[in-house]
Amino acid sequence: MAEIDSAVFRQVLGAYPTGVTIVASPFGDATNTARAMVIGSFGSVSLDPPLVQFMPAKSSATWAEMAESGKYCVNVLADDQVDTCNKFFKKDVDPFSEVEWEMTDNGSPRIAGCLAWIDCDVVEAVDAGDHWIVLGKVVAMGHNGGEDGAEGKPLLFFKGGYGTFGEL
Repeated sequence: MAEIDSAVFRQVLGAYPTGVTIVASPFGDATNTARAMVIGSFGSVSLDPPLVQFMPAKSSATWAEMAESGKYCVNVLADDQVDTCNKFFKKDVDPFSEVEWEMTDNGSPRIAGCLAWIDCDVVEAVDAGDHWIVLGKVVAMGHNGGEDGAEGKPLLFFKGGYGTFGEL
């Protein structure tokens, strides 16, 4: 079997759009400190029990810090939250000092203005090559819409850039 070129792999998989989330965990002993990462590899795993997953790189120092808490909140970004998303790529400023957020009842950071949030306890982190598959048991969730679901459009990542749905 031929060797897969990593640049081609990224280009081909970049043709598949993903939702943009910020996965956030409490950090340390203080009640107002948190760590987070932008994640496109989030998904549903099971309805019974309710499980979700995301896949941080093994090389991520942020995930190493987040893992200590044993919990996280997935914040599903809305299409008007590109600036919020980009704040979490900065290394010289704490992004939580620049965005509005609060702790969930389970103690994980929930970012204001998101389409939806999913609060989880870590079940396990499964070895998957150069990434972890982090399984989380959903303990609480919500969205910013009415009974029919979240209002607004999700922020999407496609071919190296941000976008959103057109009218459906």
